[in-house]
Amino acid sequence: MPKKRHHNYLKSPQALSPSSGGGKANEKRLANCWPAGVLPTTTDKPQKSVNELLTQLRYTSLASSSAAGPAASSLLPANTPTVPPDLRHILQIPETPAPRPRRTVRPRFDNNGRRLPAGPPPPRSWTLPAHHCRPDPLASSGAASAGRNALANISLPGLPQPASMSLIGLVVTRLAANWQFHRVYDQHYLYYVPSHLKPALMRQLGVFSDAGLALGDLKALILRRSEAESESESDLGGGVRLPLAVDSDITALDLTGALGRSLTLRDVTAFLFPARSTIPVPEEPQDSWESNEEVVTPSPSHSLVPNVTHLSLAVNPTLTEAASWRDLLSLAPRLSSVTHLSLAYWPEPCFLQSAKFSTIGSPQGHRIPYGGTNYYSHSIDHDWSEALLVLKKLSQSLYTLEFLDLTGCASWFKALKLDDNHDYIDWVSHWGKITHLRLKMGWTLADDAESLARTAHREATEMAASIERHIVAARGGRGRLITVER
Repeated sequence: MPKKRHHNYLKSPQALSPSSGGGKANEKRLANCWPAGVLPTTTDKPQKSVNELLTQLRYTSLASSSAAGPAASSLLPANTPTVPPDLRHILQIPETPAPRPRRTVRPRFDNNGRRLPAGPPPPRSWTLPAHHCRPDPLASSGAASAGRNALANISLPGLPQPASMSLIGLVVTRLAANWQFHRVYDQHYLYYVPSHLKPALMRQLGVFSDAGLALGDLKALILRRSEAESESESDLGGGVRLPLAVDSDITALDLTGALGRSLTLRDVTAFLFPARSTIPVPEEPQDSWESNEEVVTPSPSHSLVPNVTHLSLAVNPTLTEAASWRDLLSLAPRLSSVTHLSLAYWPEPCFLQSAKFSTIGSPQGHRIPYGGTNYYSHSIDHDWSEALLVLKKLSQSLYTLEFLDLTGCASWFKALKLDDNHDYIDWVSHWGKITHLRLKMGWTLADDAESLARTAHREATEMAASIERHIVAARGGRGRLITVER
């Protein structure tokens, strides 16, 4: 027969009255009825339900708000029942306050149709244009501000220029704004700026920096020098120090706005084309100072940046007297690799710019102009001989040019097509490779401009068209086509 199974059911302990003596016996009896660790105490109170707890909290909040006053009670949402308008008017019940307006729905797409990122909108300080980020050093006067705006529109084709609101553009702008700090504390790291961004940084410093682009800044961007080398460096013939390394990958030098303000063309020439010292160093000391020695002449200068193809020498319209055609003529024969050149806002060509208003006395008591060009040479005397000679020498040296920018040089546009016997510009052989010539006025004609300004603008445009016809006729369809931008 199957074995009987006995089930042990846990019985609830009976309530023990305090009169039933033997406290230890009662505890022993409870321990036998309940498992270990689940022994209840006689002092436990029955737990409250959720509704009772919510009611108690509601009463407590109402009591605290009434004690704090009406200001605190107004912060709590009042759930008052609504009453029909007629009864509200009879019972003189105040109007029910209007509900709070809903939060404005954030658009999911911007004005350009791009999807906005998820999450709350960015702070207004992040989206508003930061006008204080761009340095404004030339805003001290209206003429200086106009010159800065004129230089901001000068650019060479093919020169990489980051967008103003792009990440790289903002970084370059901030770097130029804090240049006084970076030129001291980061001088050993400026060499490692990417080569294609260095022209943009040079332009930003030359146009918008407080101190402009100095020669030391140009050295820091092109030469790599260590700390030990900056303290003790060997000098070459001509006072040029020997660098550890040169960034030969630079293909453009944008010196817009720097010439005449913080740089001179003579200093740039001496830095970019240092003379090599070829004097041999004797390995052993000589026995006598009277021994015959071979006199070794210094070798021709070499270029630190032999791959430069774009060069901008645009000057500020308010500092045109600092541009030196003589220094440019000494630099031009060494620019055999330059194909794009900007001479925006350069003055009328002459060898000695400072002698334009100078005169000397003759034995007969007459005043004779000191230079070849005086104030009335072009306007009254129609004497362009010196200007044509300067431009002829320049065209013979810069025979590799393909683009020439002469924005703001309307006062001597006429010299580009004149022929003074043997002095003239040869657009077939010397500048026969030029395919793009920029002859702009340099400023935009306003709607309410005066008649004199309109006449000057119209004459400059007509002269540019006449020069284009002159070049096309000189080439006679045999050379390259040319485009004159006006």
